[in-house]
Amino acid sequence: MAVGILLVGGMGTRLKPLTNESPKPMLPVAGLPVTEHQILAAKRAGIHTLVLATSYLADIFTPYFGDGSKWGIKILYAVEKEPLGTGGAIRNAAELLQGDEPIVIFNGDVLSRHSIAEQIKFHQDKKADVTLHLIEVDDARAFGCVPTDVAGQVTAFLEKMENPVTNFINAGCYVFSPDVIKEIPLGAVVSVERETFPALIAQHRPVFAYKEQAYWLDVGTPAALFKGSRDLVAGPYLAMAGATIAQGAVITGGTAIGADTSIAAGCRIDDCIIGDNVIIDSDVKLSQCFIAPGTHVTTGVEKSHRYLSTTADLAISL
Repeated sequence: MAVGILLVGGMGTRLKPLTNESPKPMLPVAGLPVTEHQILAAKRAGIHTLVLATSYLADIFTPYFGDGSKWGIKILYAVEKEPLGTGGAIRNAAELLQGDEPIVIFNGDVLSRHSIAEQIKFHQDKKADVTLHLIEVDDARAFGCVPTDVAGQVTAFLEKMENPVTNFINAGCYVFSPDVIKEIPLGAVVSVERETFPALIAQHRPVFAYKEQAYWLDVGTPAALFKGSRDLVAGPYLAMAGATIAQGAVITGGTAIGADTSIAAGCRIDDCIIGDNVIIDSDVKLSQCFIAPGTHVTTGVEKSHRYLSTTADLAISL
């Protein structure tokens, strides 16, 4: 068994204006918030308690997830008044956890299908201080890279470079031993990537790489968010509970339609992310649009690459 911390405090600057009204991890992909997909993955891996480390628009998470009982997992909340960096956020959230179980850290804007349970087992078998999930990419220049030795131990945590020494990169899911997290100063701004990991490696501490070449996507940009949604829909469209689609409406391109949304006749909707409780009147044509929850799209509207919201100008471009 294990516990977890989900880092969901970021402002999502690259996703504005989508994140003006919603934290990045609460944006929907395939009908569910990114955070909900991660909670379901944590539950499947045997994690019984999960702390959401929140900051930006923190009050949006609690009404949706509550105590976690709906998902069969205990959810707690750690709110940062000021951003503390990844390490500071982990240390702050860990104050709510007890015991000596492994602590799994999730990056709030990553979708991954790797086996978290196998990563935890690997961590325990190696008696590691930290175990990082690594994936191999064709070109690591945009990511930085993480070289390892023949035993799988991490030898460096390198920033972006023109000629990477390896194409294995940090995939953003870590398993920590609790005592290691306690070494991070409480209340300080700390980056695990720039400070904690390099310091552990320099001390020759057991920092290991769990390598699994599974589906992985950072949904930190509009293009990536749409790709993540399409990948999970895997068909012409996905409609959540209570959604109604009139006969004659054409929905294509992996469109995701939120709960209790209605789409009238004559509509043509391609490759869109549509929130809950949206009303789309007849003869609307939308392509690669993000429709915020509660939006009413009136008859005859035609938009492409747009963010449509109850409070935003319909002409805001993605």
